[in-house]
Parts: sequence; structure tokens; C-alpha cells
Amino acid sequence: MLDNISGSLPIADISHLLPRNPVLLVHGLMDTSYKMRKIATHLRGLGWQVADIDLTANNGDTPLEVLAQQLAIKIERIFAPQQPIDLLGFSMGGLVSRYYVQRLGGIDRIQRFVTISTPHRGTIAANFSTRCGCIQMRPEHNFIRDLNRDVDRLKKLNFTSLWTPFDLIILPPSSSQLGIGTELQIPVLTHPLMVADRRVLAAIVSALSQPVKSPI
Repeated sequence: MLDNISGSLPIADISHLLPRNPVLLVHGLMDTSYKMRKIATHLRGLGWQVADIDLTANNGDTPLEVLAQQLAIKIERIFAPQQPIDLLGFSMGGLVSRYYVQRLGGIDRIQRFVTISTPHRGTIAANFSTRCGCIQMRPEHNFIRDLNRDVDRLKKLNFTSLWTPFDLIILPPSSSQLGIGTELQIPVLTHPLMVADRRVLAAIVSALSQPVKSPI
């Protein structure tokens, strides 16, 4: 039995009853798909089909909307047109994923969407970089404001945000909260460890095992 975190459902109770969508993992700033390996291994061990992506450039030199276009191309290339999928983004990868969902048509095929330590309301840490992709993650940037202008669109999906109050990259850490969907605070000590902590892995499995919402 996996841990029951902040009201999340124990996966053993329902995982054998629900169809599993393929899951696409999206890494964060200065990372590659290798960063997501523990999540991928854990999910594959439980029977999920898992894919990933290497965003380029991953250092903040590329605008986030361009990275989202890379994500859209990847999805169209590896999945059948009518195949529903689930999406998981870590840190910057969560914002890239949101742009795909909210601006590039992903809302019509993504059913479950999980973000981990994503600066949904921006991060003060982005003020220390002049790279265009990092600038877009500043709290008052138009990129952040635009995505949050119609954030209620995400209510159409099973949306889950996982975050830690000890995050020193997402500042303030509460910027990972959007006020919609399921928000789970997991006290992991550092930002990078969010993709490896067993409690986070359990929460991911729970989120990806929820019944999908009926079309509105």
C-alpha cells in the first residue's frame, strides 16, 4: 500500500480498475529527461507507458512558448491523434506544459496534468537571470499573467500541483499553488529532490490513477 498523502487516494484500491493513459514527462531548467528517470522507472514498474522529452535549449535561452511548441511536436509525433495522454511537468517544465495545454490545443487531449514545484505565479529567483526563458518566469511577467488570466480552463482536467514549503528555487514556494484542482504540500527539503522523494512518487501515482472528468 502506497502512502496516503494529504487526502490522496491509496493507489492499490483503484489502479486495477481504471484505464491508464500514456504519460509524458517534461523536465525543468538546466535539466534533461535524465532528471525524470526515477519517476519514469517507478511508473513503468507499475505498468504505465512513459515517454519523455529533451527540451532545447534547456538553459533559459529559448522562450517558453517555443519549448511548448517542441512539446506539441513531440506529442503529435509519438502518439496517435485520438490517443488521450497524461502530462507531468517539473519546475519550468510545468509552465511549458501549461502553455501547451492552454494555448496549443493540449486541453483537448490531456486528461490528467501533474505539476511538481512549478512557478505557476512566477519566482523571484528568475530576477537573477537575463535569459529570456528565465525572465518569463518572473512573477510580474506577461507570460505568467497571460497563463493565469484563464487558469480556470485547467478545471476541465484532473489537475494536481505538488510543492514543498522548503523550495529555494520557487520563491515564494507558495507560487506553486494555483487555487484549483488538487494541491499537495509535501515537505521535501530541496527543489531537486522533488522528482525523487518516495512521497512525491506516491502522490504522482495517486494523481495519475484518478477517474478522468466527463466532457463538459
